[in-house]
Amino acid sequence: MKQEKVRILTRDGAEVEAFAPIVLSVSRATDIPAFYSEWFFNRLEEGYCKWRNPFNGTNIYVSFKKVRFIVFWSKNPAPLIPYLERLKRRGINCYVQYTLNDYEAEELEPGVPAIEQRLETFIQLAETLGEHGAVWRLDPMILTENIGISDLLHKVSSIAERLHGYTDTLVFSFADICGYRKVGRNLTSHGICYEEWTEVRMREFASQLSQLNNERGWNLKLRSCAERIDLSELGIEHSRCVDDERIARIAHHDGILMTELGLQIHKPSLSLFGDNEQLPPDAITLLRGKYAICIAKRKDSGQRQFCDCIKSKDIGQYDTCPHGCLYCYANTSPESAVHNYSRHNSDSETIIL
Repeated sequence: MKQEKVRILTRDGAEVEAFAPIVLSVSRATDIPAFYSEWFFNRLEEGYCKWRNPFNGTNIYVSFKKVRFIVFWSKNPAPLIPYLERLKRRGINCYVQYTLNDYEAEELEPGVPAIEQRLETFIQLAETLGEHGAVWRLDPMILTENIGISDLLHKVSSIAERLHGYTDTLVFSFADICGYRKVGRNLTSHGICYEEWTEVRMREFASQLSQLNNERGWNLKLRSCAERIDLSELGIEHSRCVDDERIARIAHHDGILMTELGLQIHKPSLSLFGDNEQLPPDAITLLRGKYAICIAKRKDSGQRQFCDCIKSKDIGQYDTCPHGCLYCYANTSPESAVHNYSRHNSDSETIIL
């Protein structure tokens, strides 16, 4: 799925070249649903936004003309919910990667709402979007002098018991603090004595999580996010957070989107003996016996080595999320994010001026 470009007119009357993605990521780099929903839907109405490349600082235009699916990422998507009807009217489908951790007692996420409020938001979101519409993320799993593996599993269990029946997937990741020095500095400056995950401890956590999932009847698909470690023997596969399978289950009726994703939709057929045909091993099962087959892999080469996401265009910007999470890799510091958020104008072409 190539990133097509089109010519657009800006609000100033200038004709510019813009990326025109089919799938939009909103966003890995900041929490647009929590803080910038009004801005995003203003941009959707106007038809484009301006995105700043984090590597070279250049401004790039992104057209929404061809967008047919959106993956939202958020720790508090409550402000997004009232806008979802607008997407439906435009024929744009979506799902939400909802990061729902419980570090309330440890104050690792000082800017997010209370856990009870976030649980209620998750249920409301799932009821609004329907089956496959809300994905639960535990991201990241952090070890400290006060949080051990048993503590993390207890936190998982308490949330899973509430979300049982409202989501089909749990995506988790292990905090890689040594890979982000600014994260280590921020945790240390707040008196958090963190510990790095070892492969032995990863397997211990994953094994007990898988066991709980089976024993408690949660029946969640367990997925690890961009992790090197192979946990497939525990039934835990690598995640595709921008996932063609989930997109197909939600929007298989959208022929243009399916073609762009390299997916073919098949209807069930009967053999000469009146039996249903045997599905291919990699078939994506859909409603009423239909299934999809991937005829072209669309992995996003721009993501991390062990990320299996398909190609999309992200429109977020680093240093703009004021949740203030102490482990955040997307902000230079909580103060820089708050400062940038204060410069936000919901009518601007960019997230911050």
